[in-house]
Amino acid sequence: MIPAAASAAARKICGLAPIVPVLVVHDVAHARPLAQALVAGGLPALEVTLRTPSALDVIAEMATVEGGVVGAGTLLSAEDIARAKAAGAQFGVSPGATSALLDAFEAAEMPCLPGAATASEAMALLERGYDMLKFFPAEASGGAPALKSLASPLPQISFCPTGGVSPQNAQSYLSLPNVVCAGGSWVAPEALIRAGDWDGITELARAASQLGKG
Repeated sequence: MIPAAASAAARKICGLAPIVPVLVVHDVAHARPLAQALVAGGLPALEVTLRTPSALDVIAEMATVEGGVVGAGTLLSAEDIARAKAAGAQFGVSPGATSALLDAFEAAEMPCLPGAATASEAMALLERGYDMLKFFPAEASGGAPALKSLASPLPQISFCPTGGVSPQNAQSYLSLPNVVCAGGSWVAPEALIRAGDWDGITELARAASQLGKG
């Protein structure tokens, strides 16, 4: 997949809802009801991070949930990408970007959100053909003011800020012209997952789905 097509596909996925849940799931038994709860709340694009031993099995389960678009996060190598795609991931997310990693995404024909935190990183990705990026770590890298400052010199690049995004500051990101969506973990807190409170998660998702550019 050429970078322009990968970015176009990623942009389409990012446009499904204002928030992409960033999920750390330890128990595969939670995968299906969690995905169903989030989709029911209006958040169809789901990023499952490869931070737990069960992550690939979780992706495989979530990939069968109707209405969901499941991706894999924390992809750091060609092996990660291959395993995530084999599990059923429809897109990939990385905290940063290297030439080898981008080569692997392109060879796997997987839409991706490569990470950038500086103007130089964003420009390098744009030079390669990527114009839909992850801004990470968002809050630690200057937050919404930093992203706003990139909009004028780099208007052709859009972002999905992730890292420290919360219900309290999400609107400040989503109101920016260069932000399509934001990644957030608050819609699926571990306590609610462990308790099996799927209705509670649906309510959090529903509230997040109403965030926007207004």
